[in-house]
Amino acid sequence: MVPSRDIEVVVFDVLGTMVDETGGLRAALRDAVPVSDESTVDQLLTEWREHVEREQRRIGEGNRPYANTEMIDREAALRVADRAALTDLARIERLATAGQRLKPWGDSLVALTRLARRFPLMGLSNASRAALSRLNAHAGLRWHQALSAEDARAYKPAPEVYRLAIDAAGCPPRSVLMVAAHAWDLRGAQALGMRTAYVQRPVGDPPQESDSFDWRANSLYELADALTGARSDAPAVGILDPDG
Repeated sequence: MVPSRDIEVVVFDVLGTMVDETGGLRAALRDAVPVSDESTVDQLLTEWREHVEREQRRIGEGNRPYANTEMIDREAALRVADRAALTDLARIERLATAGQRLKPWGDSLVALTRLARRFPLMGLSNASRAALSRLNAHAGLRWHQALSAEDARAYKPAPEVYRLAIDAAGCPPRSVLMVAAHAWDLRGAQALGMRTAYVQRPVGDPPQESDSFDWRANSLYELADALTGARSDAPAVGILDPDG
């Protein structure tokens, strides 16, 4: 494990790591589509996520010009609406912006406050600049700086997105810690020499046996303890409840 004194700046993934993206999208789909069958909601959520992942991958492969998350989310909402026979334009528009109204995980805000007393903190998200600003305000995420992949016209794990954080940090990559609930995200940061910390969430991309991250934590409380050398009074149960 790297000594925390070697870390100068801490960078956080936002979607899925700091806020409950999956739960928020599922709730938005329930509100938009009048169905009582949970399996239908799951199918629509899968349709949404597959579209977003496919289009971001196409952009990364050079098979589509860059489009920000607001555009891709609107496309996903229209696909879901077509499949669910939803024609209410106001509901479709609200669904398209659901990613801007996600709840923070129960440990996110307290851990950020603790860590901000010692480190400059940055959010680094695939969300567009406007969407990230609205999401930060809605969820109460207070960064020293929030960085959008839109500024690189790319999506993580493209290296140019992580360079945004390294350049903003103004220190060597080995002094910048990337925190995420997605192992693929941490691998992208690792490729540029950044330090890495995996935080477990109910959904995400857990590490494989071949992964070697600098920290692994069951919660942001636990990570904050490790980085600050202090023991928190945080509850041991229910820390991943998005309703806090």
